[in-house]
Amino acid sequence: MVQSRPWSLVSPASRGIGLALTRHLLKHTCAPVVATIRAHNLENAKRVFLENLDVQGADERLHIYNVDVTDEATLIDTSNKLSEIFPTCNYHLRLAFCIPGILQPEKKISKVSHDSALKTFRTNALGPLLQLKHFSQFLPRRSTLISTPDADDSISEGLPPGHSVIALMSARVGSITDNKAGGWYSYRASKAAVTQLAKTFDRELEMTAAEKAMCVALHPGTVRTDFTEGLREAYEKQGRVITVHESAVALVRVATGLFMEQRGRFYDWKGMEIPP
Repeated sequence: MVQSRPWSLVSPASRGIGLALTRHLLKHTCAPVVATIRAHNLENAKRVFLENLDVQGADERLHIYNVDVTDEATLIDTSNKLSEIFPTCNYHLRLAFCIPGILQPEKKISKVSHDSALKTFRTNALGPLLQLKHFSQFLPRRSTLISTPDADDSISEGLPPGHSVIALMSARVGSITDNKAGGWYSYRASKAAVTQLAKTFDRELEMTAAEKAMCVALHPGTVRTDFTEGLREAYEKQGRVITVHESAVALVRVATGLFMEQRGRFYDWKGMEIPP
């Protein structure tokens, strides 16, 4: 039986942590990397991904597609295209980061808006659910012969050894157990849903892929991005804010370092488990 070849996915990837993850994978792995963006100018996006990235062959390994997680048609279109490029008879999705997210920080229940809360749930919770629906077909099955990093197969270098990992982006404030401050109603609830999605989908993977694939939820840390602008001042003073590069490196390290008995759980960027 021929070994199945790996590829990686970052969705979305046009800025912030997603952009940093894509550039890190292009630099530190050898397999193809798929990045999704909402913009339609793929050539401009490619220039941003590859800017000052001195990696031989990165241009050929990078595949960019238009995806809006609130528009299922774009996910269907992209999954169809990926099926042609990475047929499951020869390839499998080894490492995936599904990381859509928006934030409406309602401090009081009276500040909750139906429309903005609905948008938060459509992006933060339904978005990852639809990503799982359409991208999970590329994960290995029980019978898949997975390549491993050794002297004869450098294509698996830097990826999870012998199994696939699909990581959903949750947040520490999504932990019900850890909720000490309240507020941020729609964001907290949507991220709590993400942690549940990771656990539920991992249960399905136990049946379809056994020890060939797992799903986990990850917290990226408090990261210095446009996403946290105006919300991270207290963390800045405490020295608890990290850069997108630091977050990306840490998230890849956590995802690729998990053992099968750690499946279905929720971890922060340092690899510490967060209670749901």
